[in-house]
Amino acid sequence: MIRCASLYTYEIDSPENALEELKTQLDEKITLLEHSVGIIMCHTDFIGTGVLKHISENLPFDSIGVTTSAQAVNDTAGELILTVFVLSSDSVRFRVGITEDLEDDIDAPLKEAYDGASKGISETPGLALVFLPLLLKYAGDAYVDAWRRITPNTPVFGTIAIDDTITFEGSRTIFKGESYKASMPFLLCYGDINPRFLVGTLPEDKAMPYRGEITKSHGPYVKEINNCNAYQYFESIGFARDGTFAEMFILVPFVIDQKGRADYDGVPVMRGHAAFTENGTAIFRGAVDEGSTFTMLKCGPDDVLTTTRQKIGQINNMDGVNGALMFPCIARQMLTMRKSPVYELKAAKDVIDHNIPFMMGYAGGEVCPTSVRDGVPTNRFHNYSLVILVI
Repeated sequence: MIRCASLYTYEIDSPENALEELKTQLDEKITLLEHSVGIIMCHTDFIGTGVLKHISENLPFDSIGVTTSAQAVNDTAGELILTVFVLSSDSVRFRVGITEDLEDDIDAPLKEAYDGASKGISETPGLALVFLPLLLKYAGDAYVDAWRRITPNTPVFGTIAIDDTITFEGSRTIFKGESYKASMPFLLCYGDINPRFLVGTLPEDKAMPYRGEITKSHGPYVKEINNCNAYQYFESIGFARDGTFAEMFILVPFVIDQKGRADYDGVPVMRGHAAFTENGTAIFRGAVDEGSTFTMLKCGPDDVLTTTRQKIGQINNMDGVNGALMFPCIARQMLTMRKSPVYELKAAKDVIDHNIPFMMGYAGGEVCPTSVRDGVPTNRFHNYSLVILVI
């Protein structure tokens, strides 16, 4: 069994006051068991003021995490905030690790870091929580594939670091109070753990009357759709002009059915598009496999909330829930920004059972299994989605 608690502070100027606030909440909400760890999400300003480092060095457990644009826990939802999600257990053991810089490679640094973190343990982790750096040279699937090569039977759940700037230039991952631009912290969980996963996308009844097949692609680069140059395809349906996507279609989500995958489980993934190359190749924010088919959705703020409330309602109806960790895509915040920067977060806080500790923070991309077949999780990278880990 795992006990959970969610802590928060808005105290950004005084490291000592921030620590006192968090310790008071910790004592009120949870009695720590033999093994404990903390997941931190925070606004980037908590790094520069020294608050992040001070609390990480003085809380009674190791902590890892990411920066983000907005967060929620049971008591509040905000932007200029630091939150801590505490996991504590007698029967589940935690090991944390971090890779070296991933600018040049993912596999070798991950293997070295994984071997170091799991040293002396022969069993396979029952769960890996991963906190990914935002490196534009990689589609998020590259991280998922690297984890699959390391430990194929482990469910992997996580988020990509962002911040509240347009370019996400201040995004950082967090490991024991230090922040990193290009390294990946992770948490391995061993023992009596039964993770359950939910993926909320957007209502499929909002589908536009467009269908397509990816006839030539490599990773996130889609060269041809329906045997036509990708830019020319989008131009022909009015989605692109002057070498770029038309402004009104910038936030249109794509539902990708990756039926050509060897581990295809019938569950589509969401993708956002980024840009076109000079030769008309469309760049997506995740891998789009050749042979996949797609539809496009037209969605607004209320559609985002529909799926958020639906998925959180499922948590409330589950048995044996000790806590929940939730990562919604930054695109969902952008879709709801006209209402409020924390529109979706407040809805989540209001819907979830107040007895279930939770943390929710926006992601630059989400990692979550869509199913488990023959004991093997189909770990996937998502856009536009709300992914939930139920503990």
